[in-house]
Amino acid sequence: MPRTAVMSRAWMRQGTEVFLSAAAGLRDDELTEPSALPGWTRRHLLAHVGFNARALQRLAAWARTGEPQPMYGSAEQRTTEIAEGATWDGPRLRAFVRETAAGLEADLDALDERQWNASVVTAQGRTVPAVEIPWLRTREVAVHAVDLRGSVSFDALPVEVLEAIIDDVAAHRSSRRRDPPIALRSTTGGTWAIETGADPVPVTGSPAQLARWLTGRGAGDLPGADRLPALTPWL
Repeated sequence: MPRTAVMSRAWMRQGTEVFLSAAAGLRDDELTEPSALPGWTRRHLLAHVGFNARALQRLAAWARTGEPQPMYGSAEQRTTEIAEGATWDGPRLRAFVRETAAGLEADLDALDERQWNASVVTAQGRTVPAVEIPWLRTREVAVHAVDLRGSVSFDALPVEVLEAIIDDVAAHRSSRRRDPPIALRSTTGGTWAIETGADPVPVTGSPAQLARWLTGRGAGDLPGADRLPALTPWL
């Protein structure tokens, strides 16, 4: 599905509100409990989402000024930031996520048409136009809202966002050629392929079921879950 800046920014705002609402629904003592990500508590997840906004602000600055500013100076920087943020108390963490989300929104507001088309480099090393920044953030807040293990499930996310996630993950898995060939079909009519060879494994499910499985969050109630091929890590 082609994404415009207007569409992606609307999704980003909606996803941010979903994440903030999910975080607000957790008591401070619940933040020390495990998230859906191995080795991370909910505190780690909140810290990560806040620092992700900061990292995307650096890409927005790159687009605005033309001076290269990577999302993270190193893998160690990212790890250190998250570990530090995970030590903060609940009010500080929630405020940090709100403030950094607002800062990213303001920085994107400042981009003009030429700057939206400037090339930047993601944390995975992909060169993309700055118009992709809102989608990168949408993907982050939408999936991690589910990872908080609170009030949000994949079924609660908009179908168009789920299908965009499937687009993204299927293309990424195809490009890496580390997974078996898979032919995906949604109950809403969408089709995707992970093209890594002949004789693809057919997998059919709802957008929520497919997005959950493809992002490594488990097969859940996906039909034929016990017969699905193993997937490599997504990111």
